[in-house]
Amino acid sequence: MHVLLDVSRFFGCSRRRAPSGIDRVEAAYARRWLAAPDSDVTFVARGPRGGYAAVPRSMVADLAAQLQLAWSGGPGASAARRAARRTALIAFARLALGRGRSRLTEVLARERRTVFLLVSHRLMEQAEPIAELRRAGAAFVPLVHDLIPATHPEYARPGVAMQHLQRLDTVASLADAIIVNSAATAAVLSPHLVGQTVSPPVLVAPLGIDSLQPGAAPDPAARPYFVVIGTIEPRKNHLLLLHLWRDFATKWGPAAPRLVLVGRRGWENENVLDLLERCTILRGVVEEAGSVPDSQVASLLAGSRALLFPSFAEGYGLPLAEALAAGAPAICSDLPALREVGGAVPEYLDPLDGAGWRRTILDYAAPDSRARAAQLARMRHWVAPSWDDHFAAVDGLLAQAAARSAVTIASPARRIDRPVLTAPLPASPVPAE
Repeated sequence: MHVLLDVSRFFGCSRRRAPSGIDRVEAAYARRWLAAPDSDVTFVARGPRGGYAAVPRSMVADLAAQLQLAWSGGPGASAARRAARRTALIAFARLALGRGRSRLTEVLARERRTVFLLVSHRLMEQAEPIAELRRAGAAFVPLVHDLIPATHPEYARPGVAMQHLQRLDTVASLADAIIVNSAATAAVLSPHLVGQTVSPPVLVAPLGIDSLQPGAAPDPAARPYFVVIGTIEPRKNHLLLLHLWRDFATKWGPAAPRLVLVGRRGWENENVLDLLERCTILRGVVEEAGSVPDSQVASLLAGSRALLFPSFAEGYGLPLAEALAAGAPAICSDLPALREVGGAVPEYLDPLDGAGWRRTILDYAAPDSRARAAQLARMRHWVAPSWDDHFAAVDGLLAQAAARSAVTIASPARRIDRPVLTAPLPASPVPAE
């Protein structure tokens, strides 16, 4: 089996001070295939003219190392970030000049069992370059992270909902196998998968988490605080928390528990930004940390009373896994994807239950909170999802797709009897609630 790993979006990660969830997935896939022999993988990227070209392995290795240091926040992070940008610019210049096209053509002509692996949604709405690889004999295996722009268009930027539907059309018509991060994503994806005679397998493979090393230890004498991690956008429901904290600050002033927002500002946030910028009573009580390095995220989680995750929709919920792995309790929305990640450990609440969130937050803020102590006890039995387990399952799916790549692809027709495979999960003795 020979893998063509799309790193088009991965090179764009060089612009980010801290990684998003998809950035972390792309970095993990880059590391996994950089560990493979040259004979097993070719890194490819989409050029400005739309076609794919091979990218030197050394560039991908340099970028992966530079981003790992840049996102860690350790010594040399700033220099690593600048180096990552230079590496990305050189790669983009090569693509603009058409370098690597002949190399990719040689690989496709030589390898008989080839898989094109796309683990981001980038440019998936443009199907023809993917179809070109498929006609050359490469099976197409995408990783679908979520369907939120299609199922919840009100939370997406204008135009993104239609773009995401086009991506799903590409998956439905061209995919030879599909990876999803949760059974919840698989269930929502299923109605969209119409387009082929032969039904491709859908693999549920939970995402692994990277070990976050904490930096400076939090001050134990500081006021209790809670952490929110994620882009500030309407789907994440920051507005609920800011209204609660306005009430806390009105009642208790500087003695109120603190709220720390980790993540960049997103879109459609006028009311949230008005509260952050113009509500004077929140100053000193709510802190907008922005994009921060992994070491600071780990320290914030370790010292917090809990992660707060009141989202309206999620495909997986990586911050929840990271919080539990760091030993931080979690209060989160009662969503199928989050229950898959957290099991019986977190406190689950309806994202519209303002009174419930208020009551639970104040309970967890207390130093003698029995509910928080009970969650910490449940957490001892929680097993973090690992990248090793993820890739063990994915490698089997890729081998299956590669075996199909030698078969002539049938013309599109309605797909039926779609199998869903589930990667084995670590057993947990904690019963579901």
